[in-house]
Amino acid sequence: MTSIDETTAAAGYRPLLFSIAYGMTGSVGDAEDIVQDAMLGLVKAKRSGTAVSNVKAYLTTAVTRLGINHLGSARVRRETYVGAWLPEPLVDSGPAEHAELADSLSMAFLVLLESLSPVERAVFMLREVFGYGYPEIAGLVGRSEANCRQIFTRARQRIHTGPPEAGSGARRAEAAELADRFFTAAAGGDIDVLMELLAPDVVLIGDGGGKAQALATPPVGRLAVARLFAGLFRRFLRIGVTLSPAWVNGQPGAVFRDAGDRVVAVMSLDVADGMVHVARSVVNPDKLGHLGPVSNLGLRREPDHMVRKEQPSNAARTVP
Repeated sequence: MTSIDETTAAAGYRPLLFSIAYGMTGSVGDAEDIVQDAMLGLVKAKRSGTAVSNVKAYLTTAVTRLGINHLGSARVRRETYVGAWLPEPLVDSGPAEHAELADSLSMAFLVLLESLSPVERAVFMLREVFGYGYPEIAGLVGRSEANCRQIFTRARQRIHTGPPEAGSGARRAEAAELADRFFTAAAGGDIDVLMELLAPDVVLIGDGGGKAQALATPPVGRLAVARLFAGLFRRFLRIGVTLSPAWVNGQPGAVFRDAGDRVVAVMSLDVADGMVHVARSVVNPDKLGHLGPVSNLGLRREPDHMVRKEQPSNAARTVP
């Protein structure tokens, strides 16, 4: 039987296990399922009399291998995915909720990891993000230590980067303040302020999954992105969509909801050097359900939907 102490200890590993599973899959729902399956596996093992001397190692191994198996089937689906793929947004109430791993779970980093095979992704994350040694990784993925070293080197060469360094509290505060100015300017249709806050090569990436409105070609450049945001926010105001500031995958962003408090979209902003460099918007309804009821606004085809190019006015205001 599993003791109360063992059950409590196992529950205490959930944040770590979820972070590994989410980093592997890019899906909140799948990550939660994987962690739950690992927990159930531990209970079944104990009930059958299997000796589990290291609960953390047992659960980490289970989550890693379940994640690898999941990616094997998910890769086929993603090869036929319509448009840009982004991970399911991980929305926090504050920057400190996932502070230690927030940068390593950013949308930009998870998209980079999509180029790796399931085993490469597991080895790379365990080594680069979670700091596991090669002997430990070998046991987790079922490969030799030498092979894991080779896999890690190959994976790092393929993506040409590691996870971004964690930002300090001061930098996070600056990023949040810039995001607030950005959303305020967009709500007011203030093109001039938006141009000041956007990097010269800024890009807007939208994930609609073929089910919601998203731009086929991501707009690039200050003027194009500023005009699009001003027009988008004017439409949001007209149909009663409001936004709530949030931390999305460790970055400043917002959750957009319709008049019925249903989720329309989630956006994150890559902020550096006092400017927004990339805006990522998830509107695929399949990736928003974990945040609550999902709106059908993004599924409509209206003549003035968000992809329409038009000259915005400066009179719009938003509801914070």
